[in-house]
Amino acid sequence: MNKHEKILLQVLRGTADANIRFVDLRDLLLHLGFEERTRSGHHLFRMAGIEERINLQRQGSKAKAYQVRQVRSVILKHQLGGEA
Repeated sequence: MNKHEKILLQVLRGTADANIRFVDLRDLLLHLGFEERTRSGHHLFRMAGIEERINLQRQGSKAKAYQVRQVRSVILKHQLGGEA
């Protein structure tokens, strides 16, 4: 199991939303095919064919828990990430 699969499983499990590292969540979104634009501390992600925009901000070294839940919702709604 590679790094992206581990993070994807952790996000989908939903048992540790407050403990997902920001860089790991960012890397996962880029791996899934999202495009990133950064604007004053906000990392904005979008993908063709997906209407939702994802806005991530750091909380120390971690991603904010509610943003992890939003990412999980988009992944599940659009069935991203393959079999994981």
